[in-house]
Amino acid sequence: MSKGQVPLRHSLVTRLLVSSVAIALAAISATAWLAATTTTRAITDEQGGAVADQRAVYEELVGYAATHHDWSGGAALVHSRAAELGRRITLTTDDHQIILDSQDGPALRNTLPSAVVDPLNVDLGLTGGTEHIDERAVGPYTVPTEDRYVLNEVAENTLTCFNKMGYDGTVEVAKTGRPSVVLTTVRAEAERPLTRSATESCGFELDSLVSPAEKKALQTLTTLAARCLSLGDRAASQLRITPTFEAYLGESAVVRTAHEKIEVKPPSLLKPAGPAGVVQGCIESGRRTQLRPYVAPRALLFVTAPGTGRTTLSLSGGSIGRIVAVTGAVLLATVAATVLIGRRLVRPLRNLADAAELRMPAPVSTRDEIGRLARALNDSAERRERAEAQRRTMVNDVAHELRTPLSNIRTWLEAAQDDLAPTDAQLLAMLHEEALLLQHIIDDLSDLAAADAGTLRIDPEPTCLRDVLTHVVDSHRGGALAAGVRLELTVAGDPVVQADQVRLRQVVGNLISNAIRYTSPGGSVTVGATGTTISVRDTGSGINPADLPKIFDRFWRADESRSRVTGGSGLGLAIARHLTEAHGGTIGVESEPGRGTLFTIRLPGLGG
Repeated sequence: MSKGQVPLRHSLVTRLLVSSVAIALAAISATAWLAATTTTRAITDEQGGAVADQRAVYEELVGYAATHHDWSGGAALVHSRAAELGRRITLTTDDHQIILDSQDGPALRNTLPSAVVDPLNVDLGLTGGTEHIDERAVGPYTVPTEDRYVLNEVAENTLTCFNKMGYDGTVEVAKTGRPSVVLTTVRAEAERPLTRSATESCGFELDSLVSPAEKKALQTLTTLAARCLSLGDRAASQLRITPTFEAYLGESAVVRTAHEKIEVKPPSLLKPAGPAGVVQGCIESGRRTQLRPYVAPRALLFVTAPGTGRTTLSLSGGSIGRIVAVTGAVLLATVAATVLIGRRLVRPLRNLADAAELRMPAPVSTRDEIGRLARALNDSAERRERAEAQRRTMVNDVAHELRTPLSNIRTWLEAAQDDLAPTDAQLLAMLHEEALLLQHIIDDLSDLAAADAGTLRIDPEPTCLRDVLTHVVDSHRGGALAAGVRLELTVAGDPVVQADQVRLRQVVGNLISNAIRYTSPGGSVTVGATGTTISVRDTGSGINPADLPKIFDRFWRADESRSRVTGGSGLGLAIARHLTEAHGGTIGVESEPGRGTLFTIRLPGLGG
């Protein structure tokens, strides 16, 4: 476990997890009971309603498809039915390309269709009928209006004929517009049973009367059926299909597909050309071929919940009430538990906020993340206090450093105004020296401010250390000679580093100036370089071990009196450290009282 990491058993996450699991278990237990008692009832109730809705929608869409050659006008029907049922109704092609959709929703590629809408192959499970081709799909079999009057008159005559024979009936008109006679009741005086001759005598004219449009369509159907049945040319010429889709081969009935309450098929005269299912299949196949251009294309029907791609169950009011009651109870329990846990969690946070406002140490009462936060806030407050103290000290130091040269300049100028000091070259030289000192302090502060802001500009390039150190040493020889200090330079080879020449001279210059200042007359200062390491060694008074950690602090000097005779502004070493670190290097110091001091600078090489 890393330092400062909270143990798992004391972690706030663990406490929240345990609380959440407890609440979740209670919620699961309550909702599981609710689901078990309501789901079965809801499914049973919904299944009946869903099937009824799907059947109604399916029948309307099949009816539309049977009477239209495409789906371009079906949008109004789909939207109205969807609004009535509160469902999403979608029609797609077999590859799930949307034809009509009552509302936008997710794709239905992974959803099973409710039915297949095809008027030429209806779903008998939904319709409950026996005919695979919807009776509303009439296509070329439609009787023209001008022919219907004649057919209706013949149908009335046929019904009158049956009435005279003792049979009652009605005239029904098919979707094609062709009338037919349906016998409903048999009176006592009627002939029993109804013979073939009697049926033909009354119904022959109606059965044999065919409009030109029907005749053309039936001829095409006869050709298709004969081809399907593989009949020879002679047999095909004898095949006849009536408008009610009865098929005859010569004088024998083959199959009767139209639904009638009374059928006349004397067994002695029935000579099928093949199994009834085969004949019926061929006739239906031919009719599908004829009707396909007159009906809308096959489509997949989806009846789903609004805005989704799934079918859902609609719960009853009682089921919804129980769900609301249990959900409300679970919600109240969750809120109560959350409030209790939240108060326990918020209490230490409020204590932390109060401590921060009153600038007091935050109480550390727990060992979880909040306790860790309290310790971090206390540490931050301590660092803030130290930073504030350093800021006040720095302001005082800056004021002290600027006050001395400004006071000297003011004193000499006032003395000159009062004629107490002559205005000669010596006075100007002293004023110039104090102005240079003031400028030096301001420049040092500017460099430190840039370093703190991260805007200290460094332009590193391959730099020969021998040339840089020679230039710096030569510029300080006059000061060393005046102080009676011997200044030496020793460079091994011709080392090259990646550095800013101007800033590097400033760093080394600060170290040399500091070394000369603290070296007694007769001592020496040695500047050396080996590889990418620069060293400045002096034989001065040295530094106490307790002061070594402070020498790179701003405005710090070993002289407690802060006399400018024995020390500079106290910014040189701080600037040297910032400039070295800006180069990606390090600076260190070794010293013993009475045995001198060694500063070491390590810079990155050309590949660093």
